Amino acid sequence: MTSSPDPSPTGPAVHAVVVTYSPDLDALGALLTALTGQVATTWVIDNGPGAPGLAALAGRHGARLHALGHNAGIARAQNVGIELALNDGATHVLLSDQDSVPEAAMVDELLAGIDRGERQGRGPVGAVGPLAGDVRSGSEDLVYVARRWGPRRAGQGDVDADGLVEAAFLIASGCLVPADVLRDVGPMNADWFIDHIDLEWGLRARRGGYRLLAVTAARLDHSLGDRLVKIPGRAQEVHVHSPVRTYYLARNTILLLRSGLLPPAWRVGYAVWLAKYAAFNIVAVPGRIERARRMMRGVADGLLRRTGPAAS
Repeated sequence: MTSSPDPSPTGPAVHAVVVTYSPDLDALGALLTALTGQVATTWVIDNGPGAPGLAALAGRHGARLHALGHNAGIARAQNVGIELALNDGATHVLLSDQDSVPEAAMVDELLAGIDRGERQGRGPVGAVGPLAGDVRSGSEDLVYVARRWGPRRAGQGDVDADGLVEAAFLIASGCLVPADVLRDVGPMNADWFIDHIDLEWGLRARRGGYRLLAVTAARLDHSLGDRLVKIPGRAQEVHVHSPVRTYYLARNTILLLRSGLLPPAWRVGYAVWLAKYAAFNIVAVPGRIERARRMMRGVADGLLRRTGPAAS
């Protein structure tokens, strides 16, 4: 067990749920080291066929390994870890990808952010997240706020006097959720397998009256997507995913449009985003034929409400 120093029997019991898939053990070791002292328990949910050395690494860091033995999808893996944490007495669950590294005191800053948000009296806080910066681009802008046509990157003007940002949704890695909220809102949507999982859960939480807050004092180094591409005329670099991920993004965007969770303007915004995403992958990224085929299959499956893992 990864224990925080001088734990209080009446204080929060934060459990981290780290989902892995063929992890780089050095990077994962850095994450587990960073979590030591910040959380009471770390659960490593291995969402793959098994990685040599993973059990030994988890053991050295006092983490508790639960191997699924196959790729069940990130949402299912998160749900397994959440259930283990809640059954073990967690008061809060911290979600993490394998390629993230929290800065020192991130968890304490997130807990303090919940307290500040509750004191504002604007509704219950459903989850908090850090400023997540992409370690490759050096950006610290993976925080999204609600705009007319959908979630957009937050700016300095979105930060309130308490150092909080009212978020449209929070990326899963670094997201801290109180146990009572998890029980109320429900689990991650395992049918969607991967992609838009955090968005869909966040929309459900907001529909239930919960606030989602980014805490500017909490920092996380994170890597999103397989690689980055710079497009002329665009300030932000574009995250490029593997061909199979284009299937999930296309399918789950269609499912999102049909979910009833989006306001009308956001439905238009996401439809436009999907068209632009498809054009980018077909025109500007190698492997365009495979990407086009997978995205067309994703759109078709979304229209037919097919879920689960992609067909081979």
